[in-house]
Amino acid sequence: MARKPFKPVPLSAVRNPPRRKRDSGRWFAWTMVALPLAAFSAVFLTDGPPPAGALELPQAAVSDGESARFGRCSGPVRVNCVVDGDTFWYRHEKIRLADINAPEVSDPACPREAALGERATGRLLALLNQGPFTLEPDPSDPSRDRDSYGRLLRTVTRDGASLGEALVREGLAEEWRGYRGNWC
Repeated sequence: MARKPFKPVPLSAVRNPPRRKRDSGRWFAWTMVALPLAAFSAVFLTDGPPPAGALELPQAAVSDGESARFGRCSGPVRVNCVVDGDTFWYRHEKIRLADINAPEVSDPACPREAALGERATGRLLALLNQGPFTLEPDPSDPSRDRDSYGRLLRTVTRDGASLGEALVREGLAEEWRGYRGNWC
C-alpha cells in the first residue's frame, strides 16, 4: 500500500479553522439532559445514597398569592367586596370565613350587634386590602367545601396567620362554634 505524499496545510487554515454547524438536537440533549444528570450523579451517588431525612429541607414561608382591591358590597354585581365581618366576594365567588363568626349587619338583633358588625366589616375590609393573602380550606373539616348557603368556606391567612383570628383578638368576632353567637 502506497502512502500519500505529505501535503502541508496552509497557515490560514490552522489559525481560522472552518466552523461546523452545530447540531441543535445533540446540543440540546447534551446541555439539557446530560449535564444535569452528571451533576446529580456526582452529588448523590459518589458516597452512596443520602441518609434518610437528609433531603428534607426546612419549610419555606408560604407565599401569599391572592390579592385584590376590596370595597364595601353594594348593588347586584359583586366581584371583590366585603359583605360583613365574616363574608366577602372575591373574583365573583362568595366566601365565608370558616374559622370565625362575626356580628350581623344585614339583620342585627340589637343596636350593639349592628355597631359591632359595622366595625367588623370595616376591619375585614382593611385587613384584606393590606396586601396579598392565601385562601385555605376549612381546617376543622377540609372535606366541607361550601356551607348551606353555597358560600365557599375558607380560612384567609397572611404570612400563615389567620385574618379571622385577628378579628377575634380585637373583639370583633368569635371563634366558629358551629352556630351563630348572641351579640346582644
